[in-house]
Amino acid sequence: MAQSQELDLVEISPNADPPVCKILDYQKYLYQQKKRAKEQKANAAKIVIKEIRFGPNTDEHDFQFKLNHAKNFLSEGSKVKAYVFFRGRSILFSDQGEKLLLRFALELEEYGKAEQMPKLEGKRMIMMIAPIKKK
Repeated sequence: MAQSQELDLVEISPNADPPVCKILDYQKYLYQQKKRAKEQKANAAKIVIKEIRFGPNTDEHDFQFKLNHAKNFLSEGSKVKAYVFFRGRSILFSDQGEKLLLRFALELEEYGKAEQMPKLEGKRMIMMIAPIKKK
């Protein structure tokens, strides 16, 4: 039947009893699968990560300024990577940096949730905040 219609006989389920086959144009089928996969990839949300840098002794005004930027980033749907950079001997104030990041996460509670708690990696203490999905 497939030869008379100039199409291909494709085995769908070889383990079934009897095996299931389908008559179709195999090249067209492959093309449509690639096209579908490409569309799904194009529609997938691309995650953007914005970084905000603090010092261990960041002043209140600077904190509020960076907080407003983070609110804008989270409302756009971007993730925020907030970190405190310790220079020289300021690594001794790592507890201050941790308090700063926790306060930052607490202030942004209605815009995003913390994906990870502050973690010290070398000279940086890093914290990721993901936006809250709106319904």
